Amino acid sequence: MDLHTLTTDIEKLDSEPPFDQWHPPFCGDIDMVIKADGSWWYNGSPIGRERMVKLFARVLLKEGDDYFLKTPAEKVRVQVEDAPFVISQWHQHDTDEGPAIEVVSNLGHSAILSSTHPLEVDETDNENPRPYVTLHRGLTALVHRNVYYQWINIASPAIKNGEEHLMLKSGRAEFSLGRL
Repeated sequence: MDLHTLTTDIEKLDSEPPFDQWHPPFCGDIDMVIKADGSWWYNGSPIGRERMVKLFARVLLKEGDDYFLKTPAEKVRVQVEDAPFVISQWHQHDTDEGPAIEVVSNLGHSAILSSTHPLEVDETDNENPRPYVTLHRGLTALVHRNVYYQWINIASPAIKNGEEHLMLKSGRAEFSLGRL
């Protein structure tokens, strides 16, 4: 399948690609890397065309610890340094369940923080906590530092599991931004 046909077919899809209907052969690894800052690189050079990056992101999926680009014709493994996306923006919306937080990734993926799209903080390094949001297909997005610091300003201290945490609310869901 040529790139033009593939692009046309994928852009026609209203929702997620029908991965369950595609059974392409594994064609190996390609020299594509999604850097920790959310930039996409191919053969050692950044991919400058945002539409191309969005096309690749549309067919990105995670199986186990590996990431793949999967189309009807082939499945190739790509490298991801941290998370494939970065939460670069957020908005707060008034709802009947209280203020809800909408997150937006560097590629325009939007989600409301909830049990379906949870926020989790990796506190392995106490000096550098790493917050992540689960987006579509279980793919994660690293929360940009600026967004994280803005959330700290609207969060409230609360006791969770016997320890004091800084808690962020979104609708009825609550998420820890880290221990205090």
